[in-house]
Amino acid sequence: QMQVAESGGALVEAGGSLRLSCTFSGVTSGDYARGWFRQVPGKEREGISCIAFYSERTVYSDSVKGRFTISRDNVNNTLYLQMDSLKPEDTATYYCAVITRLDCSGSWWDHRAGAWGQGTLVTVSS
Repeated sequence: QMQVAESGGALVEAGGSLRLSCTFSGVTSGDYARGWFRQVPGKEREGISCIAFYSERTVYSDSVKGRFTISRDNVNNTLYLQMDSLKPEDTATYYCAVITRLDCSGSWWDHRAGAWGQGTLVTVSS
């Protein structure tokens, strides 16, 4: 059974940086993409970034484009999200997921596989 574990969340001042990590276990087949999502209480979870299996393509939502960078280590089955120039509106719980697409095309956020992990909380103070 596939499991994910997010880490790296913290309290940071606006303008600061954080690096989130996500480890996957039990992913047995398929050269699938990986994605990051975030959720604010009372709002729907949103997909903010996706990376294709060989990192040949990355996709970002408008809200994080130019400030966040997604990357992955396929040897260690780990996903990263470098977050720079953080804003108070980035405050959320962040989640990662396997995306059952090869290249993050189309509505990749609708193609998540497996259960959600616990997430990691990022709080950005103004």
